[in-house]
Amino acid sequence: MTENPSENPLFNSPNSNNGHRPSEAERALEMEARLPLTGWQQEVSQGLEYGLEAAESIRDRTIPTFSRGELPHYAGINTFMKAPYLEDVRRVGEYDVAIVGVPHDSGTTYRPGTRFGPQGIRRISALYTPYNFELGVDLREQITLCDVGDIFTIPANNEKSFDQISKGIAHIFSSGAFPIILGGDHSIGFPTVRGICRHLGDKKVGIIHFDRHADTQETDLDERMHTCPWFHATNMVNAPAKNLVQLGIGGWQVPRQGVKVCRERATNILTVTDIVEKGIDAAVDFALERALDGTDCVYISFDIDCIDAGFVPGTGWPEPGGLLPREALSLLGKIIQKAPVCGLEVVEVSPPYDISDMTSLMATRVICDTMAHLIVSGQLPRKQKPAYIHPEAQPQLVAWT
Repeated sequence: MTENPSENPLFNSPNSNNGHRPSEAERALEMEARLPLTGWQQEVSQGLEYGLEAAESIRDRTIPTFSRGELPHYAGINTFMKAPYLEDVRRVGEYDVAIVGVPHDSGTTYRPGTRFGPQGIRRISALYTPYNFELGVDLREQITLCDVGDIFTIPANNEKSFDQISKGIAHIFSSGAFPIILGGDHSIGFPTVRGICRHLGDKKVGIIHFDRHADTQETDLDERMHTCPWFHATNMVNAPAKNLVQLGIGGWQVPRQGVKVCRERATNILTVTDIVEKGIDAAVDFALERALDGTDCVYISFDIDCIDAGFVPGTGWPEPGGLLPREALSLLGKIIQKAPVCGLEVVEVSPPYDISDMTSLMATRVICDTMAHLIVSGQLPRKQKPAYIHPEAQPQLVAWT
């Protein structure tokens, strides 16, 4: 496990050689030297065994004949970051983190296409290596990661899809693997949280929601759509409305029906202007104080459109004036470093509207940063299941007709 930077003398003491506090780059260089190479060596050995040794003209004898593992980035099967594909989901508890796709966009009210979000995110994730320079984290060396594929959603039937999603997320969550969900439109926020709540027993979860839209209406077009997840999630006893924190809300796409619900249920909202004027640290404190008030863990729902539309064009409801990527990533990292996080979803990536995969790449960055901060904060790898995971599934918690 990577040590917490706050406990690392390189972060806190002057450099003994020249008397100045080390820069981030200097600290990163030192941290890399302490990372193991065991995972990389295992990947190379397995690649040579499964993919055959290379032709005699190849001088680098770590290269196999058939592409296996990270390299080359343009080849191979597109699981998330080329993680092992786990066909037998009964074994998901053997891994620290499980990636799962939810290719559902039947909750979309304007531009469809987010059903292709998991494919887009997985495809561009091949561009990444498992190592992050600034954080001194190597995912391949420090955690076990698998991709369980996609939940079988039912086109044009939200409620049956919601049932499938809740069952799938409950299975992953109860296993002890950390669930990372690739959306899909934001209607999946309700069934994902419902799946987690089924294994909370009497524990409670706070929701930290990055978005430009409130998503708190009861219905939209007479159904539970992607504008509605938090109305229904906060109906559940395990997910109180007072612990819903929404970061980045604003602009011309926030229906008044949802605003009324936020006011009536006393949820917690910061606009982009609030975050900029208060500062990142104050916004993090605000979010944690409210999301952790009487709860046992925090679920993060990251709608990619919380980021300014100029950076993420591939989404169904782009809105100018959102967070800058640096601001969003800083908020996310500081929250994860200080909160017991039980799961992450990244939603509303719509590849048909994307340019150069830049929106899918942003989603990949959110996911990789999340895993890195979970490692740095000591939350991954898990030595045992968190105490908030109840082994027995609870019955349906919310009925809706």
